[in-house]
Amino acid sequence: MTITTIGNKIISDTKKRKISGKRNGNLEARENLRGSGILLSISSLPSPYGIGTLGREAYNFVDLLGDLKQKYWQVLPVGPTIFGDSPYQPSSGCAGNIYFIDLDKLVDEGLLEKEEILGYNWGTDESEIDYAALHQNRCKILQKAFERFDTNAQEFQDFVKKQSEWLEQYALFMTLKTDNLYKNWSEWPSEYRNPQTVALEKYQKKNYNTITFWKFCQYKFFEQWEDLKNYANSKGVYIIGDISFYVGYDSVDVWAERQLFMMSANDTPEYVAAAGPDKYSESGQVWGNPMYDWDAMKEDNFSWWRKRMRVCRELFDIVRIDHFAGIVKAYAVPYGQDKSLSGKWFKGPGRRLVNAINEELEGVNVVADDYTSASLLPGVKKLLAKSGWMGTKVMMFAFDGDPTNEYLPHNYTDSHVVAYIGTHDNETIVGSFSDKTDYELAYMYEYLNIENKSQVPNALIRELYHSTAELAIVQMQDILELGNEARMNYPSTVGHNWRWRMTSKPHRLDNEKIAWIRNIAVVYRR
Repeated sequence: MTITTIGNKIISDTKKRKISGKRNGNLEARENLRGSGILLSISSLPSPYGIGTLGREAYNFVDLLGDLKQKYWQVLPVGPTIFGDSPYQPSSGCAGNIYFIDLDKLVDEGLLEKEEILGYNWGTDESEIDYAALHQNRCKILQKAFERFDTNAQEFQDFVKKQSEWLEQYALFMTLKTDNLYKNWSEWPSEYRNPQTVALEKYQKKNYNTITFWKFCQYKFFEQWEDLKNYANSKGVYIIGDISFYVGYDSVDVWAERQLFMMSANDTPEYVAAAGPDKYSESGQVWGNPMYDWDAMKEDNFSWWRKRMRVCRELFDIVRIDHFAGIVKAYAVPYGQDKSLSGKWFKGPGRRLVNAINEELEGVNVVADDYTSASLLPGVKKLLAKSGWMGTKVMMFAFDGDPTNEYLPHNYTDSHVVAYIGTHDNETIVGSFSDKTDYELAYMYEYLNIENKSQVPNALIRELYHSTAELAIVQMQDILELGNEARMNYPSTVGHNWRWRMTSKPHRLDNEKIAWIRNIAVVYRR
C-alpha cells in the first residue's frame, strides 16, 4: 500500500482514489468505488423505433438498477457507427450516435408528430436492430424535427460555441458525406478531400442549413444524454462510458487531421489495427482502423486525445478505455491485408498519453481494458500500475482447470479492478456452457460448489459479487440467462453483430430474481 502526505494528513492509495472521485464533481464522495452494475448498450434497450434510445426505457432501466441495488450502468461506446455497425469503429471520436435520440421526446417538444414517426419503417423484428432501415429513415425524421426547431435559441447557440472544437468539422464532414452518397471520404471529389481548400469554404457557405442540421442532431443527443445522466446520478446510479481506442478510417478525425495517422500519399492507411490469435479469436482479427502517428501526436501534446477526454468528462462518471495495451505496443497489418498473421508491432506513447488523459479527466476514474498477449503483459501491467487506472478481470477466461489462473477471483492481487463474467466480445454464460459436458465443467462445478449447468449463471454472479474487485459488472443478457442468440459480437466477423435488443415483455426479470440480486448486492456490500 502506498502512503502519501497531503498537508499534515497521511492517506493510503485507497483514500487517494476517494479524493480523486470527489474532486471531479461527478462521483459523490462515498466509502469507495466498491459496487456492482450491469453492462447494457443503449442500442439494446426496448423501443418501437428500431433501436434503443435515451427515452423512457432508459429511465426505466435506471429505476431497475436502483431496485436491484446496483450502482453502475456500463454502456458500449455511444459514438456514430460506420463499417459493420460496430461502436468500436466510430466516425467521430467526440460525436454522439444520432440513432439514440429519442423521438418521443421530440414529439413532446412539438418538433414531431407521432403519426410522422409511425410512417417510417424501423424494422420488423423487435429483438434485432435493422441498421439498414435506420440508415434509410432516421435522418429523414430528424430533418422534420429540425425544420421546426428555432436555431436562434440561446441554449443551442451556447452548445455550438462550447463544442466548436470538434462540432464544426463533424457537421461539415457529415454534410459532405451525405452529399457524396455516404462514400468513404477518400472517394470524394479531390477538392473536398482536403478540409483546407478554397472550394470547401464556398461549400460551407452554400450548405449552411444542412451543416446546422448536423449540429442540431448533436445538440439533441447531448441534451438528452445530460438529462438521463442527471436522473441516473440522482438515483445513485453512475454511468461507465466505454470509448474505442481507435477511430474508423471513414471518420471525420482521419479526414480532418490525417497528419495524426499513418497515412499514405494516396489517402489510404499504411497500416491498420489488428490482433493476433487470442482467446477471443483463434485466427486473429483485422480491425481495419488506421494506426496513429504517435510522433505527430506527441508534437502537439496529444491535443486530439485531450479533446476526446473533455467530451468524456461531460458524458460519463467513469471512463473505460478499450485496448489499453495499444498505449504500450500495438499490432497492425498493411492496409488491404485480411489476415492478421502478416503484421508488425508499433511502440505506443506509454505514460505520456496516460498523463495527458489524466490531466483532462481531472480525477474521473478510468477503467483500462488491459487484456493482452503474454509477451506484452509485463509492460502493460507496469504502465497500468503507474496510471492509477483500474484493470479488468474476465471470469469467462478463468475455468481452464488451472487453479493459478489469474482470472479466478482467489488469484486477484489487487482490488482496484473491474471484474466481469463476460464482455460484449464473449459468449453469454448460457451460450458458453450449453454444449459442454459435465466432465468438462467439473472444475467449475467444484470451484462454484454447484452440481449442474442450470446453477452456473447465478453461481458465477454470486462469485463475482463475492470477489475483492471494486466493481463487479454483469451483462444484462447473463442476468436474463439468455443464450448466444443474445450475443453482441463475434470477433473477427462482420455483418451480424451489435444487433441484440431486449424486447418489451419476454426479457423482464421476475420478482424472485430481482429479490435475489438485491440480496446478494447487500450481502457482499455491493
